[in-house]
Amino acid sequence: EEKVVESGGGSVSAGGSLRLSCTASGNTNKTYSMGWFRQAPGNRREGVAAVDCDGATNYVDSVKGRFTVSQDNAKNTLYLQMNSLQVEDTAMYYCAAETCHPGPSLLFTLLVAGGDYWGQGTQVTVSS
Repeated sequence: EEKVVESGGGSVSAGGSLRLSCTASGNTNKTYSMGWFRQAPGNRREGVAAVDCDGATNYVDSVKGRFTVSQDNAKNTLYLQMNSLQVEDTAMYYCAAETCHPGPSLLFTLLVAGGDYWGQGTQVTVSS
């Protein structure tokens, strides 16, 4: 059974940086498209950044130029380097994985429906 585990959240002042990590495990025969989503209290879960099975990246407009997503395919590990953090970035950050398959990836388009497997989340808090 696949398992997704996030780490690296924490508290930081506005303008600071954090790096999140996520590992998908459980089936060594599979490869995954992986992505980061976030949900602030009272808000819907939204896509932040994703890496497709061919290595392409996608970002929501609000984090472009500040966040960088990368993937270590050999380890099925996903990273999110977050720089110039803003108070508005405060949320629970979730990692998701979608098994690679022919055709468009919903996860890569940052749709919540695209995640086959989800982590429990890691909290990111940015203070002013």
